[in-house]
Amino acid sequence: MIDNTELLNLAKKACDNAYARYSKFFVGACALYDSGNYYLGANVENASYGLSLCAERNAMSSAVAAGEKGKLIKIAIFSKNRTNCMPCGACRQWMAEFAKDNHMQIILESEDEKCAIFTLEELLPYGFML
Repeated sequence: MIDNTELLNLAKKACDNAYARYSKFFVGACALYDSGNYYLGANVENASYGLSLCAERNAMSSAVAAGEKGKLIKIAIFSKNRTNCMPCGACRQWMAEFAKDNHMQIILESEDEKCAIFTLEELLPYGFML
């Protein structure tokens, strides 16, 4: 199984593919599923800003498009613009949709360039889950 540091490094590589023409805020993500498969995503902006897609949702969409049937157990998020790049509320709810449980891990780059780890339960304590 892929470790947290490697997952964060894959998110860093995905960040290189971000299309952030408007905000110049580049984000990459790597979503790991209990099947052992991982999927990369980068943010993709649009002139009609509401149509933009976050890196996290892009990675989870890639999993769906690839036919992934497993559950999300970890997601790493990296931005070259800032450390501790937290997922937005929409991405947190998407994580809840695909997560194995509330204890799935969200891995960010900390200020000392190590892994800061949060659970979905910490970041979305009252998320809508069936």
